[in-house]
Parts: sequence; structure tokens; C-alpha cells
Amino acid sequence: MRLLLTGVTGKVGQNFLPAFLEADRFRDWDVVAICNNRTIPETGRLSVINGSIADPDVVGAAIEGATHVLHMAAVKESPDVCIDVAIKGIFLLLEAFRQSPDARQFILIGGDCSVGHAFQPYPGPVTETSPRKAYPGCYALTKVVEETMLEQFQLQYGLNGCILRAPWIMEKDDFRFALSFGEDQFGGPPWSEYMSDEDIERSASEGLVPMMIDRGGSPLRRNFVHVDDVVTAILAALDNPAANQQLFNISMDEPVDYGEMADYLRNTRRIEAKEVRTPLYSNWLDNTKARLLLGWRPKVDLERLIEMAWSYDRAADNPRKVWYPG
Repeated sequence: MRLLLTGVTGKVGQNFLPAFLEADRFRDWDVVAICNNRTIPETGRLSVINGSIADPDVVGAAIEGATHVLHMAAVKESPDVCIDVAIKGIFLLLEAFRQSPDARQFILIGGDCSVGHAFQPYPGPVTETSPRKAYPGCYALTKVVEETMLEQFQLQYGLNGCILRAPWIMEKDDFRFALSFGEDQFGGPPWSEYMSDEDIERSASEGLVPMMIDRGGSPLRRNFVHVDDVVTAILAALDNPAANQQLFNISMDEPVDYGEMADYLRNTRRIEAKEVRTPLYSNWLDNTKARLLLGWRPKVDLERLIEMAWSYDRAADNPRKVWYPG
């Protein structure tokens, strides 16, 4: 078996590759990775093809002999390259894969931006049958198109595809700094959209964390997942007949409740919270289908997510970084 990887130098890819190579079930598989902006060293089981997935020659060379594809590459809010890389890239991969005599399975890592995460309302849990409602921006749009394109290739050509839809993926101390009011904040949202500059500065100086309030007046519930749980979900879906032409939500069993988060940090670390009113919606990404069909269970809940983030000691040569494009 031969696994083709895109996005191997990203957050999920860097955690998935060593887990895959160490897994006894895949010990006879080899790997080929397409690398563009960043690359990784080749090893005995790993070969690298340098170039863009928007280049048909690169994709053609990489797909040769590949039995499985794990497509993780993504472009964030970069309109100048999103069509070439995100849309053209997956089209070229799917076109080459469906025509390959070796093709067995195509896995796409999707995102809950395709269902709008906290920006779009849903009357109940967000399941795999909920309508796609992207929030504004090219990144969410490309994730909707990617999911739809793979599903259409499944319908048109009988391709064995699988979508693993994940919310915001956390690792190391990401969650701690996602809750920062300072310049070291990781990700979003921009507090300036909800607070005055004076409130932000005061909250940062006092070491507070945000207790976001949804538009209904309750503590926000927002979906997260730890990268370790994403990796185990990929390993569970890979070469698994139960994943054939399926879409799975891959998330924590419950969304993070910002009220419960604030209580836990107050009780365990004497960290106080600042109430932040937002126009966001509380949503619940339901992972029941993945637990039922894949036998997958996320291990990181809110308490463990906090403990892992606050106990992580980041080395000076390991900066927290968001890559745009990914």
C-alpha cells in the first residue's frame, strides 16, 4: 500500500505522520508527500515530491502507485491563491485518483467552517446531514466546495471517499493563548470587534480570560478538538470499509462551554474571567456517527484540554505560528 499525503508539514500532518509510521497496522505501507512552501526529510518509507498541488505534473507524479490519499493541505484567508491551491488542487487530485488503477480510498480533512461554526445558527445539533452554511471569507467557501466536490466524485464515479470534518484543532498550549487578551493571542476572534481598546488592555494587564457570551445571553458553546484525537480518527478511518463514502464530524464529545471553562480556571488556578458579549451562536457538532461507525472516541475533554495547555512548556525555538497559506 502507498499513502499520498498533502499538508504533511501542517499541524495535523506533523502529528499524523509519526503516528502512522509507528502503527503496526500500517508497517508495510510507504508514504509519498507533496510539499510546497515547506518540506520534510525523506526516510526509508517516505519520499517527497516538491511542488504545488495546483500543478498537474506534480499531482500526476505523486499519484502514481498511490492506493490511498489523505488530503490535509488548506489555504486560509488568501484570496490570491485559494482557487488555484484549494479548488484546483483537490480537483486535480480527484481526477488523477479516480483514473488510477491502484486507487482505493481518498480521505479529506474538512472543517466546521463549512457549517459556519459559531457564525451560523442551527436549531439542534450539527450533524452530518445539517445544511452547509459557510461564514464569510474564502477559507470557509473552499471547505464547502472541497466537501461537495468529493461527494460528487463519489456519486459520479463510485469513488471511495471519506470526509473527516473537524472544528478548531488544538495542540500544545494553543488553547491557553486562544484565551489571551494580549498580543500573544493565538487565532481569534479579534477582541476589538467586541470590546473597547481600554477593556482589552485592562483585561490583558489583569491576566483575565474571556467568558464569551452568545447572542442569546448564555455562555458560548464552541467546538474544538485536540490534534491527538484527529490523528486517531484518521487512523480509524484509513482503509476502513465503514468509512466508504461517509462524512464524519470529528470533535470533542461536548463543545467547550465558556462558563464551565471560566469556573474551572477560577477554581484550579485562581484565574478570573472577563465577560465578553458577542453576536456568535452556540452550536454542538455531533460526533455520534464517528463513534458508532468508526469505533472512535475522543480522549480530550474540557478539563484535559485546559490541563494540557497550561502545563505545556514551549521551547524558545518552537514559536507558535499560523501559516498563511497552509
